[in-house]
This record gives sequence, C-alpha cells and structure tokens, in this order.
Amino acid sequence: MRARGPVLLRTARSLTANPSDAEDLLQTALAKTYVAWERIEDHRALDGYVRRALLNTRTSQWRKRKVDEFTCEELPEQEAAPAPDPAEQQSLHDAMWRAVLKLPDRQRAMVVLRYYEDLSEAQTAEVLGVSIGTVKSAVSRALGKLREDPELIPVR
Repeated sequence: MRARGPVLLRTARSLTANPSDAEDLLQTALAKTYVAWERIEDHRALDGYVRRALLNTRTSQWRKRKVDEFTCEELPEQEAAPAPDPAEQQSLHDAMWRAVLKLPDRQRAMVVLRYYEDLSEAQTAEVLGVSIGTVKSAVSRALGKLREDPELIPVR
C-alpha cells in the first residue's frame, strides 16, 4: 500500500468527483483485497486486482444510489422557503423608509400613494390633482433615486 497508494488513489479519483469519496473508495477496495488475500494466486498482479475492486465497488455504489422515477397522480409537496430573518426584514424596512424620506415631498407623496397605499396611477393623480403622466414621470424619477441610494445597494 505504501508503494502503490498514490497510483491507486489517482485511479480512485478518476472514478469519483470528490477527493474524500475517492479515499473512501480506495479504502473499501483495499479492505476487499485484504479479505480475498488467500484467494489471490499471483500477488504480483495486485494492482489489477485492486483496480478491479475499485471499479466494482464504485459501480455498486452508483447502483445503490440510483433512484427509480415513477409517475403519480399528485405532485409532491414543495418545501416551504425558509422564513426570512425578522431582524433583517426590519432593517430593510427601516432603510427603505429612510430612503423614501430623502425624496422631495411631491415624489415621496406619489411613491407612498402608489406603493404603500396601493393606489393606481389614475387614483394617485386624482388625489394629488395632477395628470397621470406627471405621476408616471415623478414616480419613475423617484424609483431611480431609490435604486441609487447607497443604503439600499447591499439589498440588490
């Protein structure tokens, strides 16, 4: 093993993608070789025997991991996304409000009505007594300023 270990480990690594799995594979193949020691007639051909044990062991592992697919009437339940961290959400909420408060009064009013009060562009225009085009352009400029706010850059 001391003399041939590096060569055999390279062979094991060529059979697996993970170096740790390759070491485990080689150890298993060497254990199988040790168990069969008495049955091996030509001890000069041990490399070939160990390589065959590596290949057979890897094939067995691959077959055991194989998962059969089958159709079913219902789709399996999807795992729920992990709940967001409340402290992180509060920090984001606070940063967003600080950024909104930096906007000019008119833009701030339009952003609040459109996105916090969930009014349409027409309703926002009616409440503020301006045209729909004015709402669209002012909100667009306000969102551009929010995108550039350095406090919100880590969020993106």
